[in-house]
Amino acid sequence: MQKAINNYSKIVLLVVALVMIFSCSKDQNINNLDETIFVRHKDADMPAYIHGNASEKIFLIILHGGPGGNGLGYRANTIKSDIEKECAVVYFDQRGSGMAQGSYSKNGISIDIMAQDVLALVKVIKHKYGSDAKFFLMGHSWGGTLGPATLLKDQSDFLGWIDVDGAHNPKGLYFEYISNFRIVATEQIEADNSVEFWQNALDIANNANQTAYNSDDASKLNSKAHNAETKFENDGLNNESQDDSDKFIFKYNILTMLWTGSNTQSILADQGLWETVDYTNQLQEITIPSLVLWGKNDMVVPIKFAQDAYDNLGSSSKKLVIFENSGHSPMLNEPDLFAEEVIQFINTNK
Repeated sequence: MQKAINNYSKIVLLVVALVMIFSCSKDQNINNLDETIFVRHKDADMPAYIHGNASEKIFLIILHGGPGGNGLGYRANTIKSDIEKECAVVYFDQRGSGMAQGSYSKNGISIDIMAQDVLALVKVIKHKYGSDAKFFLMGHSWGGTLGPATLLKDQSDFLGWIDVDGAHNPKGLYFEYISNFRIVATEQIEADNSVEFWQNALDIANNANQTAYNSDDASKLNSKAHNAETKFENDGLNNESQDDSDKFIFKYNILTMLWTGSNTQSILADQGLWETVDYTNQLQEITIPSLVLWGKNDMVVPIKFAQDAYDNLGSSSKKLVIFENSGHSPMLNEPDLFAEEVIQFINTNK
């Protein structure tokens, strides 16, 4: 019996040794990562899909839009083909989004907790790939709300912040929608572009509550803003969207997203996301190098907020790039220029 136990112990030790050997070998060959890791934090299990070249231990964490989107939806075009060659890209499913799981109540979802999740992700990546790992943070749309919230808690691990059409001021969106729709709709009607669509948009703006936030009006304005993307493309003002992301992954996520995504957005809305949250005056506290990328024809987060973000960021090294033929997603409308700007920023500040 004792001999059998000794033999078993030797086998266990051998297995452990082999695991350690293969783990070390794997860690030494990280120039082409294709891995999924999980962040367990405050009753949530959140997947992070990591792809690309981590030979320099540089990780670009992407904060998706929504609230309630998903990370892998951004693995398309030149993010996948070009940016992944320069660094490892981390496609993170936020709490209550994508394929993230959890048994938390609605009190378990807040901007503060979700910012803590991002910082927990950094710790997990450091634990797996080494304490010398270096990070850039990119936020798109709602990710432009979560990004500043994260950096305002702790920006010490990040070499740079990339704001892509980001909503750093959700509170200001409602009245800017009304103002922007009036200006843009009038211009498009005068140019004889999609006149029926823009007349309807103008009517929605004029009929919206002009003195106080109204959730029903906000929903109509936001929906019209998203639809405007297609109209701009059809009328030749934006480049046609290019999206070669994995449609299978999107379809696999869609049932989960229909529940978790809408639920997450509803919870954050009930907490005052669209009525009280505004990081404008705190952006001066973000002092790491910053890159602001914006589509000129963005109706979802209008271009006013691009200059607003750039002017208020506290970094002494910052750049604003306006994509002339893009809407809310320049990574889809002008993917080559998008990758060029992101890669240049990373290489300059790594």
